[in-house]
Amino acid sequence: MISKEMTISDILRRYPQTLPVFERYGLDCYDCQIAEFEQLEHGATVHKVDPDALVAELNRCIS
Repeated sequence: MISKEMTISDILRRYPQTLPVFERYGLDCYDCQIAEFEQLEHGATVHKVDPDALVAELNRCIS
């Protein structure tokens, strides 16, 4: 299960199938050097994305 506290790179490493979800939300995190350290909630907020909606969609993608 994906949570807002996980780093973006950890999510992408564990669940590569989530990449299209990040892209749909305009988050090109796979290219960002900060993704290794940035928590999902912070990255979403910076890009004006609702973190709860993003987490819900990411979790639907992996189930």
